Amino acid sequence: MPPIAATLAPVAGGIAPTTGHLVDVADLFDFTHSRPHRPEEPVGERRRYRTVWISDVHLGTRGCNADMLIDFLDHVDSDTMYLVGDIVDGWQLKKRFYWPAAHNDVIWRLMKRARRGTRMIYIPGNHDEMFRQFAGLDFGGIKIRRKAVHETADGRRLLVLHGDEFDAITLSHRWLAHVGDAAYTALMTLNRAVSAVRRKFGMPYWSLSKHAKAKVKNAVAFISRFEEIVAEAAGDRGVDGVVCGHIHTAEIRDIAGVAYYNDGDWVEGCNALVEHFDGTMEILNWGDEIARRETPTVTALAA
Repeated sequence: MPPIAATLAPVAGGIAPTTGHLVDVADLFDFTHSRPHRPEEPVGERRRYRTVWISDVHLGTRGCNADMLIDFLDHVDSDTMYLVGDIVDGWQLKKRFYWPAAHNDVIWRLMKRARRGTRMIYIPGNHDEMFRQFAGLDFGGIKIRRKAVHETADGRRLLVLHGDEFDAITLSHRWLAHVGDAAYTALMTLNRAVSAVRRKFGMPYWSLSKHAKAKVKNAVAFISRFEEIVAEAAGDRGVDGVVCGHIHTAEIRDIAGVAYYNDGDWVEGCNALVEHFDGTMEILNWGDEIARRETPTVTALAA
């Protein structure tokens, strides 16, 4: 593959911004053969699924729960993995560069997964739209596409896309989308403070921002309308269902005969959508998974 222009380039100490420089795929090959800051956690038997969907990781922001995602990637395998947009937050990186070692380790694990034989499809979203220009290319073993159609084990066809295509605010009022993004960033700062206090007292992960969004009537109405529009568009395209991200709200529901799946995010909910080998779909809440895993240890220590 010829070299391509990239917004971010892996370097020895992390990922550095570039300004129109060409980055050869060989750079990424060297990157995947380097050692991560946090080594892969050895586990007895990794959970295996036919397909995994994750989105809205927002690497490059302080709100990203990279450590929790690393834990997920160290415990879960799949034949196919979809990265359904907003993996890297280009909007925030343009304002202020922030890239800790844990964010590098997430990229390392994703690229390592591709090298190990997992079929990887990356569908950029609005926050990482700079990668949309490379749609159709295979980049370090990861296929970059604008959208995809996934066939489940039980024969259903699911349209996979990020979802910002159906967000009128993002499409028609870009300045308002950026204002909302700034407000959301402020809320996530408060969310991190609450999480730090809960960790100090040994309490499980809980998202203040997710709770607040569920309580705000207008937010609930927007989410419901968004889901209906996306499902209707999928039905018009003749598929059985749709998988998207974008609104940071994990969901499985039937809308007028169309299966709607949202894989959530790794900022608030820390969710993944998975397909079992019989075609059954499930949303994983990784904060709850970690809490269940650690509960026996806490009980044993108390005894």
